[in-house]
Amino acid sequence: MALLHSSFYRFTPMADPTAFAEWLRARGAALTLGGVVLVAPEGLSAAIAGEADDVRALESELQALPGLADLHVKHNACERRPFSRFKVSVKREIVAFGVPGVSGDATDTHVSPQRWRELLDDPDTVVLDNRNSFEFQLGRFRGAIDPGVAHFRDFPAYVEAHRSEWQGKTVAMYCTGGIRCEKTAAWMQAQGLKVAQLDGGILNFLEAFPDAARDWEGECYVFDKRIAIDAQARETGTTAEQVFTDPADAWRLARAKRLDPGEP
Repeated sequence: MALLHSSFYRFTPMADPTAFAEWLRARGAALTLGGVVLVAPEGLSAAIAGEADDVRALESELQALPGLADLHVKHNACERRPFSRFKVSVKREIVAFGVPGVSGDATDTHVSPQRWRELLDDPDTVVLDNRNSFEFQLGRFRGAIDPGVAHFRDFPAYVEAHRSEWQGKTVAMYCTGGIRCEKTAAWMQAQGLKVAQLDGGILNFLEAFPDAARDWEGECYVFDKRIAIDAQARETGTTAEQVFTDPADAWRLARAKRLDPGEP
């Protein structure tokens, strides 16, 4: 039995998010998938897993729907099922940025994994990690800066504080799957910054390069039972207790433990 993890998102208008969520729940159950899916008027974001044929079947069904034909999926193999159930939630946003009116439409800022490697070597590049600080501590791209934020909504204040020193440079930004960067890139452009976002995020980079460890240092937190993967997208054995050592992250530890990472 080949198990496959798939992550994807798409900013596209959803006329009836509730009805779409109900359809997804039914399809996920029929295909015996596990995962977490967010649906909102602005689109969807998902991480799903199961037998490879079943995962690809749902991907194909989604890509046949209006607005989802160019859905970009990121894959990695799993030794065990990363999710215990298939949960679909309807939200106001698929990612909450905290700045009203910002949409994920800065498509001209995307750069390929190949171009990303070039930017990492460019002295006029500021490599900015667009994740929470606990994720940065676990692993990061070489030369990356940790904004030191505990929540995504704190990110705009960090950018505002450093905007003047970044003028004339390329702010090369990344996150786990790319979705956070979609919203921040458009907003940062409006602040007069030159932005490049890693298309598909860390997961796409690890999938693209067998030698990703040349640029990726440490592990990547993945928000499921696996907890973390290495530069070859393999589960590492790192536990939630090893990730969340700060007492302020006790709620994150409790959330991670609810995933039952010790179960097969």
